[in-house]
Amino acid sequence: MEQSTYHKPVMTAEVGEYLINNPSGIIIDCTLGGGGHSAYLLERYPSLRVIGIDADEEATGEAARNLERFANRVQIIRENFKNIAAVCSALNIRAVNGILADLGVSSRQLDDIERGFGFLSPRLDMRMDKRLGADAEHIVNTMGETELANLFYTLGGEFFSRPIARAIVRARERRRITSGQELAETVQKVKYRKGKIHPATKVFQALRIAVNTELDNLTNLLNDAPALLASGGRMVILSYHSLEDRIVKNNFRSLAHEGIYRLLTKKVVPPSENEISENPRSRSAKLRAVEKNVSL
Repeated sequence: MEQSTYHKPVMTAEVGEYLINNPSGIIIDCTLGGGGHSAYLLERYPSLRVIGIDADEEATGEAARNLERFANRVQIIRENFKNIAAVCSALNIRAVNGILADLGVSSRQLDDIERGFGFLSPRLDMRMDKRLGADAEHIVNTMGETELANLFYTLGGEFFSRPIARAIVRARERRRITSGQELAETVQKVKYRKGKIHPATKVFQALRIAVNTELDNLTNLLNDAPALLASGGRMVILSYHSLEDRIVKNNFRSLAHEGIYRLLTKKVVPPSENEISENPRSRSAKLRAVEKNVSL
C-alpha cells in the first residue's frame, strides 16, 4: 500500500481485523486525516465503501488526492464527527457496518509549525477546524488564573497547574502571549525538564482538547453510534490518553452490560513492538472495539 507522507496511520492491520466483518459493507472513517486507514481498508477489501469525515480542510484535500484511485467507493465530507448522525441523514444512510475513529493528532498538524500546535510554533492556534472561533491564544490570554489552573489539571493532568497558570498571567500582563514558543518558555520557568518529555506537554494537551472540545465531540459520537450501526456492525476507537480511553471504556462496557454491544476487546490492544520501533508516535495508542448485537 502506498503511504502518504501526510501522516502514518497507526495499527492498520489491527483496525482491519476488528472493524471489518462485512467486506461489502459501508464504514465511516470519522477521522479521515490523509486517508491512511481508509486506503488500507479500501485496498484490502475491494467491495468496501467508505464515508470519510474530517473537520480539517487540509486533511480532506490531502485525503482526496491519496484516495483518488478509490473515487467510486469513497465519499469525503468536511465535518466534525460529533455530527455523524446528521452526515448519515444527509446521505440518506440509515445504517453502516463499521465506525472508525482515530483520536490522535496527525503528524502534519504537529509538524507544521504554522498550525500552532507545537512548542516552537510562531502561532498559538491549535484549531483542527479553522471554522472554530476561539483558538489557544484566546484562551491563554483571557481566561482567569483559577480557570487556567483547573483546565491544565482537568484536561492535562498537570500537577504544576497552579504555578504554571500564575506564571502565564504574570507573563501576559507584560505582553500578550502569541506563540507556542512563548508559552512553552513560560511553562519552563516554573516546571523543569525531567527526562525526554517536554515540561509543557500536558499544558499543550489541555489547551488542544479545550479548543477543539474533543471530549464532548467523542461523547456525542459514542452516544450516536448505536443507532447508526447495523446489526453486527462494529466500532473501533484508537485513543491516546487516559481521558479519552476512560470515556470509551466506560461507554463500551455500559452498553455491553445493557446487551447492545458485545466487547471484542476485553482490554486495550496496544501497537506491536515492531510498529512502535518504526513509528514511535504510535506508542501510546490504545485500541478498543465492540460489535452491535445481531438481535438488535
